[in-house]
Amino acid sequence: MARILVVKATAGSDEPERCAQAFTVAGTAAAAGVEVSLWLTGESAWFGLPGRAAEFDLPHSAPLPDLLDAVLASGGKVTVCTQCAARRQIGPDDVLPGVRIAGAAVFVEEIMADNAQALVY
Repeated sequence: MARILVVKATAGSDEPERCAQAFTVAGTAAAAGVEVSLWLTGESAWFGLPGRAAEFDLPHSAPLPDLLDAVLASGGKVTVCTQCAARRQIGPDDVLPGVRIAGAAVFVEEIMADNAQALVY
């Protein structure tokens, strides 16, 4: 059974290097054929909306839209945290195609799987 990489991004434009690291690891793993589940929490929740990742800019970092696309194109999951979405008034109809909104119970289920590796940035 292949391992699953669960990456939780807890920062957005407020802490760009930490945010970019989470997306870079998730996108790189997806491109390498690893099954990836990327969780967008806190300020990174905004990147689950159309056009928001394109507004992010960090020198010497891969573009966030490309990294997000790599995860989605590989069949990976991208999830916006339920509470984070609610605090930002983000609903299911607001997010990009392929992005879901889910809560802590789903996150815990994913990270507790025998074949999971979780990273939090």
